Amino acid sequence: MSKIEKSTTNKATKKDQPADSLGSNKKESVPAASSSYDLLKLDNQLCFSLYVCSKEIIKKYKPLLDPHGLTYTGYIILLALWEEDNVNVKELGKRLYLDSGTLTPMLKKLESQDYIKRTRSLNDERNVYIELTEKGKELQKEAIHIPENLICNLDIEAKYASGLLQGLHQMMRILDSENCPME
Repeated sequence: MSKIEKSTTNKATKKDQPADSLGSNKKESVPAASSSYDLLKLDNQLCFSLYVCSKEIIKKYKPLLDPHGLTYTGYIILLALWEEDNVNVKELGKRLYLDSGTLTPMLKKLESQDYIKRTRSLNDERNVYIELTEKGKELQKEAIHIPENLICNLDIEAKYASGLLQGLHQMMRILDSENCPME
């Protein structure tokens, strides 16, 4: 059993299990704690579990992306551009939840690899547009199997992965909304 599985299978009772909906504000969705300090245990932190999973999944991408000279961040930039090409840097950063300090060096690298082209707007030079090159468009055909290979490497069922993805999308919407109460 992995560390992640162990941390999610605590001694919680049925009433302590997370609610079906991520948007639920019910107090019983918090793991049971024998003392108030138990809430501070690392294994009881949603953010830590998400952090570990993210870090470890990104590691699994490395052998799939290395043949193309890509990092995970470069890959998600290309994914976004394959969905919508010729977008400005600000829109791309918003879509990827990346600030310009992270995005700009990655765009320069992708441009040096001839995957993208950056062009300043003729109307307003402050706006830079990102467009796929032919090589960037061709890479999409080669990259089509990367998501499938990743799921195989993770050894999880497609149904479980789909449900997890839906839950994470719901959480992203909650975190994006102005209605996320902080106590």
